[in-house]
Amino acid sequence: MEFLLWSCEDVASWIASLGFPYYRECFTENLVNGRKLIYVNCVYLPRLGITNFKDMQVISAHVRKLLGITNTPRKRSIADPSQEMLALFLEIKSRTGAWVDGLTYQQFQKDVGQ
Repeated sequence: MEFLLWSCEDVASWIASLGFPYYRECFTENLVNGRKLIYVNCVYLPRLGITNFKDMQVISAHVRKLLGITNTPRKRSIADPSQEMLALFLEIKSRTGAWVDGLTYQQFQKDVGQ
């Protein structure tokens, strides 16, 4: 999950590589780094200044792919747990601090399993 270490410029370069170079500033001006990228979806993108719905769908799909999220909430059964293990881990990794920086997914799984 190297993307968690991306700077704002790294995220902007990634967005440009997806075919959206005109959105670079939206990400750099809003200081979206790898940890904040976790929250980028169709609800969050208009706050960054991205309002073209097709572009929002494409960017959101690429973010989900980057995060390893294969199903979207509308495909989730109400019988499923509220969040997947990966989603919980990413939510914690979006924060800052020495403990969070050192936390690995394997350690998180071990801690939650206890």
